[in-house]
Amino acid sequence: MFEILRTAISSLWANKTRSILTMLGVVIGVGAVIAMVAVGNGASSEVTGLISGMGVNMIMIRPGTPNSGGVRMSAGSGARLTLPDIEAIEEECWSIEAVAPQVMAGSQIIFENRNWASSVTGTTEGFFKIRDFHAENGRLLDDEDERSAAKVAVLGATLARELFGGMDPVGQTIRISNIPFEVVGILASKGQSAMGSDQDDMVVVPITTAQRRLVRSSFADSINMAFVQVKDVSMIDSAMGEISALLRQRHRIPSGGEDDFTLGNMTDIINSLSQSTRAMTMLLGAVASISLIVGGIGIMNIMLVSVTERTREIGVRMAIWASAFDIRIQFLLEAMLLSFAGGVIGILLGFGASTAIAHLLKWPTSVSGGVIALAAGFSCFIGVFFGFYPAWKASSLRPIDALRFD
Repeated sequence: MFEILRTAISSLWANKTRSILTMLGVVIGVGAVIAMVAVGNGASSEVTGLISGMGVNMIMIRPGTPNSGGVRMSAGSGARLTLPDIEAIEEECWSIEAVAPQVMAGSQIIFENRNWASSVTGTTEGFFKIRDFHAENGRLLDDEDERSAAKVAVLGATLARELFGGMDPVGQTIRISNIPFEVVGILASKGQSAMGSDQDDMVVVPITTAQRRLVRSSFADSINMAFVQVKDVSMIDSAMGEISALLRQRHRIPSGGEDDFTLGNMTDIINSLSQSTRAMTMLLGAVASISLIVGGIGIMNIMLVSVTERTREIGVRMAIWASAFDIRIQFLLEAMLLSFAGGVIGILLGFGASTAIAHLLKWPTSVSGGVIALAAGFSCFIGVFFGFYPAWKASSLRPIDALRFD
């Protein structure tokens, strides 16, 4: 076997340029597979990390999707969720750590001769704990602000920069919907959310102030949504059951009736996005794998040419008692060596490409050992699969015909 391997290596080395060009398809295929899958895995990890940063033990409650004239309307259009509902959840559900009801609106925020269109969030003290917001300057909202419906506001870093530049905003007065609010704090920057929105471009006010002065609704104490933080991730399902039962009781929904609210949790969102990004990664890998198949076809073509060129050599070897098995193994080894060498170079190329993408495009990439092993194994399989026919053709030659070949 060692002699056959040495002969195969010598044959490939004797045609270095052709061997290198033959490997090129496998090199590009393996490199493309690793780079594309690394991009897909990196995107999946980035999205999952961003969402997980919001808290996997968090439940979101929104008004449901009511029917109007037989037409199902959009989520939230029913305004069937109220502030007393959320207060009841906090008081009666034992697995709840904190709650944060929200009312939201878009508005033009004005300071002196500057203005900026931003989102206004009316909420409670629990919002900052659940969403992990911290004050970089000044203070956050407290219970007293909510009870008194104080006209105070906490600004996101982007909004503070656009309105005040280098000036300290704390203590200054801004106008929201032409109503004056005192700035009491600035939030530490959090950057973009998992959905791509700027989490720093907002202003937070007490929920009671927003309900009475900024948001007009036909329902008293109505809210747009609420975040609920559960004491432990393991309690997510039981907490959702408690919340659902309590809201159905408060809204007098009969047994078998449709909920007029919707519940969701971050785990469900993470799983859904993971499935989407996993499908994208598989698609990228499948597209890149086509290059490997093309490379395998190239190996088969070159090996067939090699069989034709070395017909006399095959005849001489058979005449001196080389078996058909020996001939077959030699040509299979040559195909496998070409494929394996191309796979090794392709792995290095894939590493380099994924690193370059991460550095130049600032796109997260993640290369896993499993992907490398799969790409290397597939490249070897390509060598065996596409090298078998040329090896079989070489081993099936009759010695007398091979010796007469010109």
